[in-house]
Amino acid sequence: MVRKTKEQALATRSALLDAAEHLFQAHGVSRTSLQAIAAAAGVTRGAVYWHFKDKGELFNAMMERACLPMEQSTAALERDAAAAPLKALQMHVMSVFTRIVADRQMQRVFEIAIHKVEYVDELSAVRQRHLARRHDYTAKLARALRAAQKRGEILPTPGALRLAIGLYALIDGLIQNWMLDPAAFDLGRVGRRALKVHLAGLAAAIGTR
Repeated sequence: MVRKTKEQALATRSALLDAAEHLFQAHGVSRTSLQAIAAAAGVTRGAVYWHFKDKGELFNAMMERACLPMEQSTAALERDAAAAPLKALQMHVMSVFTRIVADRQMQRVFEIAIHKVEYVDELSAVRQRHLARRHDYTAKLARALRAAQKRGEILPTPGALRLAIGLYALIDGLIQNWMLDPAAFDLGRVGRRALKVHLAGLAAAIGTR
């Protein structure tokens, strides 16, 4: 009986996250009420509060569900960067682009996060999560770039964190622009070319030292 209850709770939570994804995409986060999400999921408003304390927590759980598989790619980056940092970086970033293009749920969640959320008071937790994830991701990029500096693949200056912020801006900018109009360009092809040029620029001065 307990097992069945746990399975039902997981099913309800999943239904709420599914409903939130579609309603957030259609109407924006701030204009979507918890009542509307509950109705779309076929549950009561009380069921929403049983799983999530507020809309911000629900939004973050939606993001976690879609983005957790991306952690596998990040883990591979940190594992492989010790042996071949720049190659590992290129493989990681391309895996991100490929996943976004192929995964409709990932596209939906990125569209919401990029274009459908306002950082109003009730969503302060969403802004905090966004900043925390950006900090964490740039730190991981910086560790890979630092490894590349130690191996002599790129110059040791400027600092790895500054380089990571620039690389993050490239990745984030490509994704944001592609999400605005996916038909405008091929994210995989254009992303690969832009990334190759960017990483080549970091390594270009090695031969002139």
